[in-house]
Amino acid sequence: MREFGYQRAHDVSGAVALLGADPDARYLGGGTNLVDLMKTGVERPALLVDVTQLPLDGIEVTADGGLRVGATVTNSDLAAHPEVRRRYPALAQAVLAGASGQLRNMATVGGNLLQRTRCGYFTDTARPCNKRTPGSGCAAREGEHHNHAILGASDHCVATHPSDMAVALAAFDAVISYETGDGPGELALADFYLPVGDTPHRETALPPGALITHVTLPPAPVAAHSRYRKVRERASYAFAIGSVAAALDVRDGVVREVRLAFGAVASRPWRAHAAEQALTGGPATAAAFAAAADAELAAAEPLSDNGYKVPLVRNLTVAVLSELTEPTEEAAR
Repeated sequence: MREFGYQRAHDVSGAVALLGADPDARYLGGGTNLVDLMKTGVERPALLVDVTQLPLDGIEVTADGGLRVGATVTNSDLAAHPEVRRRYPALAQAVLAGASGQLRNMATVGGNLLQRTRCGYFTDTARPCNKRTPGSGCAAREGEHHNHAILGASDHCVATHPSDMAVALAAFDAVISYETGDGPGELALADFYLPVGDTPHRETALPPGALITHVTLPPAPVAAHSRYRKVRERASYAFAIGSVAAALDVRDGVVREVRLAFGAVASRPWRAHAAEQALTGGPATAAAFAAAADAELAAAEPLSDNGYKVPLVRNLTVAVLSELTEPTEEAAR
């Protein structure tokens, strides 16, 4: 590892100033992704700015009924919070599915959003990777790619975004707030992650040196009836090979509102707008759920070894939405 400096920030403006003074500096939260990448030589910061002591560790209900989550809230605290579990259960389920308890105790909300979109070639500095070294090529396209992207990829990169939490946040229209030396700003999660295009090394639309301060979840009554389901190759904590975050409001057999997002299919959480449009106002049946999934997955362009993801995500969508049509205990009373 490259030798690096370490400074603990005591306020947001101080943290932003420290990073702004050194282009090779990085913010340090739980370090569960950054430190691993430093060990492999992929990340080589000259300075780590520790932001874990900043007053950004709260979760509060907003005046309009949404939630405001601080960037340094740990994943464990996010998943356990009663208002998260009550108002956005799919978010709590996604966080619990994302990592082991030890990692959840360290990882932060801001850090989870900023973890690198990556595959094995990204962390192997002996192999070409356009994300790590722009213009060097993408070894995955002709190499090992069974868990790579089927939607929104390009010739330059086919890696998938690893976050489970971000898939649920995408379904619920989360907004990311940040601070820069020029003042505060915000980005809808839909605009936060950049399309991979021909610049896969540019992953987010955050301005240089920006510090994420909190995430806001707008009020969404449908989110109280939501679920997150993750499929992986083994039962231990591993990246998904496909996942679905869904929320559903059905009345008299008709879909009144639906939220749907896919994970492990693209370089960013994939909001399934075509599927949502196909379902809204139609029957809440397994056949309709399958047709909606097909409408979304029609744009899929799988590689030679990851075509299985198309039927996997289709069947997963049908299963999760079908479960959400089942009567709840409250409705049965």
